[in-house]
Amino acid sequence: MNKRWEYYNSDEKIVEQISKKYNVERLLATILVNRGITDDDEIRKFLEPTRNDFHNPFLMPDMEVAVNTIIKAIEEKEKILIYGDYDVDGITSISVLQKFLEERGIQVESYIPNRLDEGYGLNIDAITKIAQDGYKLMITVDCGISGIEEIEYANSLGIRTIVTDHHEPLEELPNAVAVIDAKRKDNKYPFNQLAGVGVVFKLIQAIGQKLKLDEKEYLKYLDIVCVGTISDIVPLVDENRVITKLGLKLVQITKNLGLRYLLEATGYNSIDSNTISFGIAPRINACGRMGHEKDALNIFLSNNINEVKELTEKLNKYNKIRQDTEKNIVKEALEQIERNNENDRNTIVLGNKGWHHGVIGIVSSKITDIYFKPSILVSFEDGIAKGSGRSIPGFDLHNALCKCSKYLDKYGGHEMAVGLSLKEENFEPFKAEFEKIAKEAKTEQILPEIYIDGILSRR
Repeated sequence: MNKRWEYYNSDEKIVEQISKKYNVERLLATILVNRGITDDDEIRKFLEPTRNDFHNPFLMPDMEVAVNTIIKAIEEKEKILIYGDYDVDGITSISVLQKFLEERGIQVESYIPNRLDEGYGLNIDAITKIAQDGYKLMITVDCGISGIEEIEYANSLGIRTIVTDHHEPLEELPNAVAVIDAKRKDNKYPFNQLAGVGVVFKLIQAIGQKLKLDEKEYLKYLDIVCVGTISDIVPLVDENRVITKLGLKLVQITKNLGLRYLLEATGYNSIDSNTISFGIAPRINACGRMGHEKDALNIFLSNNINEVKELTEKLNKYNKIRQDTEKNIVKEALEQIERNNENDRNTIVLGNKGWHHGVIGIVSSKITDIYFKPSILVSFEDGIAKGSGRSIPGFDLHNALCKCSKYLDKYGGHEMAVGLSLKEENFEPFKAEFEKIAKEAKTEQILPEIYIDGILSRR
């Protein structure tokens, strides 16, 4: 595969100034300049971020009304239900919010849809059960922004909903009490690339400030927030960098029993972003992918050392099963691409019965990496196709699905990754329409780019 190498046109004068002023290696100064980080405050924040570098949480859309609603629920001892996602971002989001609220003396429970039976996001059956269990306030984390019908249904059952999410909204926002998402068109928050757990952190920060709590009451959760942020592969700049830098320091001395045992299980000697990305994240994600999402949540919530040890062993086992399942699907997918000449197209859209739809998102990512084409993989089961897709820089996958929405039952995500479901009978028409959109976007002309900051010489 051809790749285009792009060299940054660095301003050598500014590079030299930064290198001397901040006593950093010339290569690091070059990287800062190439990233547009030349302002003194930005450089300081990049090199040594502090707790004072967090933005004002009340600049987020609907934050004030969300905080007031939750504080009233706390005062009235109202039960709260947290509805989250089954990946690392979702699991850490629930963990942080549930622990924070429980420390405020309120009863909190959580609901995570089973990936295999329910799929991503809100669903009618789950909301029906939540209403039957007597909950009147539901807070979504890492999901909810596309749950228009489901939240309307919740309203009809007397459930008030606060949405916290970081995914792309549709044209219409859910009719919720509050919709906290910095990707809203009317957003004024200065940074819109937070992970779902980052949005949750801003929520507990706002509640803490409103209740005039000591800042340690929300900052102490940065170890878990850091894990979710790194695992969700959001850009580690601006506020995400503050979360990561401060959070990794707390991870090293974490008081969370589950996180401590997971760190030991990874076998890594040092604790950094690689430890989280390749050691912690796969074990947590494996739970949701294999249909055991509650185990992932419980390992962060539990204070029982025997339970945590048992859960750590389970997570290791789930991850091994996930790895084996993934290898089999990759092999079958590559065979299907070769057999049907799928690589001659602008996109790769594959479907098969028996593919574990908890794992095909990872396989889609591998297929996109191999062929540098937008890919979507689905599993057929009982007339329904459920799957995931991954994209290449320059092709907005979520926008493409919006254009194909007449063939889809449900979809969501962002420009680089999506989840979707559709009737099996609509698979081929969808595949044709998706290919047409990619051709119109001339995706075949997009080459993978490698940006070069500088050349390292041997010493």
